[in-house]
Amino acid sequence: MDASVDQLLLSHDSLLQVHDEPCCTGDGSVDFQGNPVLKRNSGNWRACRFILGNEFCERIAFHSVDTNLVNYLRSKLHQGNISAARTVTTWSGTCYLMPLIGAFLADAYWGKYWTIAVFSIIHFT
Repeated sequence: MDASVDQLLLSHDSLLQVHDEPCCTGDGSVDFQGNPVLKRNSGNWRACRFILGNEFCERIAFHSVDTNLVNYLRSKLHQGNISAARTVTTWSGTCYLMPLIGAFLADAYWGKYWTIAVFSIIHFT
């Protein structure tokens, strides 16, 4: 008889706790203390603004340096045309390959938020 009463109470409690939307993210994300991340406190437009602003600054820096680097290498460092072009091509290729390394680190080890935080700190220092 106790089992049926307990089962009735459990079903009654589960009916009272109906939510349209879960309170946690549901993807296993945890905060720095190991607690599940609340959906209302994570991501959305706050994170989007930071990521878009960071990407905008990175693109401006890349194209600003890229357009003038050959002239700088030729005039100030006295490199030849071939050597300066090779240096710029190597630098540009490295810049395009680094996101693949970041993606690997994010997917395999750190997660997307830690990867963005670490590489943003490196970028801004």
